Amino acid sequence: MVGVLDTIAAQLEESTKAPAVPPYFNDALEDAERLLHYAAEIGVAVNAGTRDAVLAARTHGDHADEQVVASLLSALTALSAKLRPVTAESLKACSVEETHTVHTYLKWAVCLAVIIVPFSFASFLTSGISDAIRKDIDSANAIAVKLATQLQSPSSAGAAAGRASGDASGGSLPAGLSVMDVVTELQQFASLTRAIDGRALRLNRLVVFLERDPFENIRKSPQAIHDKFQLPPDVTSHLQSAFDERIVAYQDVRYFAQTLLDDVALFYGGIATCILPVLYALLGTCAYLLRSFDDQTRTKTFIPAVANSARFLIAGIGGAVVGLFNNFTITQGASIPPLAIAFLVGYAVDVFFSFLESLLQAFSKSKSGTHPAAASSDQGG
Repeated sequence: MVGVLDTIAAQLEESTKAPAVPPYFNDALEDAERLLHYAAEIGVAVNAGTRDAVLAARTHGDHADEQVVASLLSALTALSAKLRPVTAESLKACSVEETHTVHTYLKWAVCLAVIIVPFSFASFLTSGISDAIRKDIDSANAIAVKLATQLQSPSSAGAAAGRASGDASGGSLPAGLSVMDVVTELQQFASLTRAIDGRALRLNRLVVFLERDPFENIRKSPQAIHDKFQLPPDVTSHLQSAFDERIVAYQDVRYFAQTLLDDVALFYGGIATCILPVLYALLGTCAYLLRSFDDQTRTKTFIPAVANSARFLIAGIGGAVVGLFNNFTITQGASIPPLAIAFLVGYAVDVFFSFLESLLQAFSKSKSGTHPAAASSDQGG
C-alpha cells in the first residue's frame, strides 16, 4: 500500500514540473540580446513590449514556460525586421571573426605579393633590356653593313696596291667620304657593341647565368677588355684592321645577346602568360574581399561565407583564361595589358562570367543565323 502511494506521489510531482525549454531557446535569447544591445548602441528605439519580452526570457532562464518562449521569438522577429540588414549572425561574426578573417586575407595577400613582386620586377627589367638590345643590334647591323661597303668599295687592284704600300686602311675611300667620317662610324659601332655586351651581361644574371659568356676568360683583365671593345690609338691609319677586329667582337656579342633574348622570351614569357595572370587574379580577389570586409564590418553586416573560398578558385581559372587570350581590348582606341585584366577578373569575377555568357550568346546567335542562308543556298543548288 505504501509503495502504491509513493508511485502516485511521484507521478503527481512529475506532472507539476515545468516543461523543459526548447533546445533553441538559449541561442534565440543570445541573438535577441545581441540585437537589443546593438539597437541601444546606434540609438534605435525599441518597443517596450519587445524589450520586456527579452528581459523576461533572461529572468526565467531554463524555467521559461511556453508563453515566455513565444514572447521571446516574437521579440526576436521584431528586432530582426527593425535592424535589417544587420542580423544577429553578422553581429556575432563582426565581434568574433573579425581578427581571424583579416589575418587570413592578409596572409593570402602577403604570400601573393612575395611571388608577384619579384617576378613582375624581373619581367619588367628583362622586357626593357631586351627591347634596348634589339634596337642596338638593328643599329649596329646597319652601321656594320655601311662600314663594310665603305671600306671595301675600292677595286681589288687599288686595295691590293694600298696594302702593298703599307696603307692598312685597304685603299682609298669613296669620293666625298673622309677618314674622320669612317672613324666616327667605327666609334659608334664600337660603342653599340659595348652597350649590347653590357646589357647582355645583365640579362644573363636575370636568367641565372643560363648562357656562357664568350669573353669570360678576359673579363677580369681591364686591358684585355679595353683592347677587345675599344678602337686602337692609330685607328686612322688602320681602318680596315680596326673594323675587322670590331666586327669579330660584335659577332660574338650579338650571338650571345640573341641567345639570351630567346631564353628570356621562353622563360619570362611563359611566366607572364601562364603564371602571373593567375596570381594577379588571386590578388584581385584578395582586394575585393578586403574591401567587402571593410564595408561590411563598418555596417555590421559581415557574415563568413564558404563562397569566399570558391571565389579564389574561380579567380584562378579566370586568370588562366586571360593568360591565353592576351589581346583583350576595352575600346577601339584603348587596350589593357593581360595582367591588369587578370587583376580585374579576380576583383569582379561575376562581370567576367557575364562577359563570357554574352560572348557565347552572340556566337550562338551568329551560328544559328547562318543556317537558313546555308539551307537556302543548298536548295538553290
